[in-house]
Amino acid sequence: MSEHTPELTGRRALVTGATSGIGAATARHLAAHGAEVIVVGRDDARGAAVVRRITDAGGTARFVRADVGDPAQITALRQEAGDIDILVNNAGFALWAPTETFPREDLEATWATNVRAPFLLVAAFVPAMLENKNGAIVNIGSIAADLGMSGAAAYSASKAALHALTRAWAAEFGGRGVRVNTVAPGPVRTSMGDPEVVEQIAAAAPLGRVAEPEEIAELVGFLASDRSGYITGATLDVDGGRNAV
Repeated sequence: MSEHTPELTGRRALVTGATSGIGAATARHLAAHGAEVIVVGRDDARGAAVVRRITDAGGTARFVRADVGDPAQITALRQEAGDIDILVNNAGFALWAPTETFPREDLEATWATNVRAPFLLVAAFVPAMLENKNGAIVNIGSIAADLGMSGAAAYSASKAALHALTRAWAAEFGGRGVRVNTVAPGPVRTSMGDPEVVEQIAAAAPLGRVAEPEEIAELVGFLASDRSGYITGATLDVDGGRNAV
């Protein structure tokens, strides 16, 4: 692996929603820096493709199929994965529609994946981190948590809840060696979301462009490493300056 560096060697990372977009880029980034990566997703073929790309580059990874919106599958995932050092809560639903027509089942699915799943995953994996007095949890939030966006009420509320969980967990676990932070992307070039809306949001940012998933993964990797050892409870925007103007 030409860009391999050892800073995460010996650490095991679990990334949810890791079969595409930000999750896949994060899995590749962590593996490139030495971590053994557990790629979690719902699609066997896409999961295998991510693992193959990592292993072809000299990294270590395996795929575990799980829908983290289902609590029973989180329990099974904990048993299958074993103890980890790094947890990246990336899996998410990004469904937008007017509040008055937003389907109840979509609201429940959004909350199950974007809020309940991270809560249950942390509850399942953090005890071993606390016992080892070392661990990093990175939640993938969104600038939508802080911006009023028409049609995004359910999504924005779910990400605001995730940002709040980050702060609470930082207070709860910080004295026992586990750091918790949020990366809040702006518009990113992924398969999620309407490309036209993504471009409109990007156009309003000072940098005026859409981010690539790898640019988000860079910050996730930093927060997962010892280089960010004095950062916890933070929500860091990666949005081309959109939330600053």
